[in-house]
Amino acid sequence: MVMSRFTNLIDLDDMSSDWWLDVVKLASDICDDPAKYAKACEGKIMATLFYEPSTRTQMSFQTAMLRLGGTIIGFDNPATSSVAKGENLKDTTKIVSSYADIMVMRHPSEGAAKAAALTADCPIINAGDGSHLHPSQTLLDMLTLYREKGRLENMTIGLCGDLKNGRTVHSMCKALSNFKGIKFVFISTKELGMPSYIKDILTARNCEFIENPSLEDAIGGLDMLYMTRVQKERFSSEEEYNKLKDAYILDKKKLSRAKSDCIVLHPLPRVDEITMDVDDDPRAMYFKQAKYGMFARMAIILTILRSPAEIKPLLIGSTFPSVCCTNPNCITHKEYYLPRSFRAVGDMLECEYCDERRLGI
Repeated sequence: MVMSRFTNLIDLDDMSSDWWLDVVKLASDICDDPAKYAKACEGKIMATLFYEPSTRTQMSFQTAMLRLGGTIIGFDNPATSSVAKGENLKDTTKIVSSYADIMVMRHPSEGAAKAAALTADCPIINAGDGSHLHPSQTLLDMLTLYREKGRLENMTIGLCGDLKNGRTVHSMCKALSNFKGIKFVFISTKELGMPSYIKDILTARNCEFIENPSLEDAIGGLDMLYMTRVQKERFSSEEEYNKLKDAYILDKKKLSRAKSDCIVLHPLPRVDEITMDVDDDPRAMYFKQAKYGMFARMAIILTILRSPAEIKPLLIGSTFPSVCCTNPNCITHKEYYLPRSFRAVGDMLECEYCDERRLGI
């Protein structure tokens, strides 16, 4: 078992639903009176390590820390850091974490945030690890629901587009499936469908979900529609991307089928999956959602920095030195020093970094 002495935000499943609600309520209070928190992080330093492009996540985290009275260091392009010289993830994060009180990291490989937390000298916030998870996005989505719908229970939620590679929808399923009365509708092509491990989690939690390839048919029964873009950077070929990139487009005509109180969210950036004529509809919440992101991340930073030092497990499974994760984008295929740790799930082994499953040995 590998332990950490910090409270990290790597996977929302590591936290209780009470913890999530406390963060959402704190974020809502910050929305109402941000001046009250203007000096809450005075003297604190946050490092942002973005190995992958970002606008909203990076800027909202940085703005959040500045509005709390703290300061920031870090990079937004690994080509301008020692990563370009071949420095491994452990050395980069170990050094930077010794300069900072908290570190936010985005990385293209699944499991990178957990890998960094194994040796970091400050708490780690996962700002997106490949197509795996994006817990801070989920907390801002929950804040949006809390502020705009007044609840986090008893809703039918449609997730549309690239559900295979969409880390935002993976995190959302894992979080909201803990609240009563939540039903998911997965609107996607077969090629871009929700990963089996997410569906297994929902089944284990008795959370209802259905799959419907038609946005037109599904939209009328939704309380919230979460649109996602087809992510070109996750495809191995441009031909495959071009075949699927326009599979789902929300326009004014399709939105006319939705309920009057249905809200439309999107993690952004959009390409053409939501047409511009939807922007003026009062149900379109994605720009407001992005602003909520700053308040949600202020609450996350405050909550983690205020958490008392506590020894917590990071890897709880067994190490199999000769077993490789079958996910080619798992961090263990790039950082060879990492212990190959797996949890037993029936007759399967589940990678503790990226949650990919393979037959046991």
